[in-house]
Amino acid sequence: MADTSQLMWSVLFGGIGLGFFMYGKKQKEVVALLAGIALMVFPYFVTNTYALVGIGLTLIMLPFFVRL
Repeated sequence: MADTSQLMWSVLFGGIGLGFFMYGKKQKEVVALLAGIALMVFPYFVTNTYALVGIGLTLIMLPFFVRL
């Protein structure tokens, strides 16, 4: 059973991931599309809250620094 903070972080990252996914699909930005998918999926596999936040913030910053 997940604690409340992990659940809230997962919902937050999932919502941001949905936004990145829709933006990447509309603008044909591959990095934003893949980052959005990763943001929506990775909380299912990460159980540590600190790792969840670290990975989530890294994935959010990824489209701003990587351009293809």
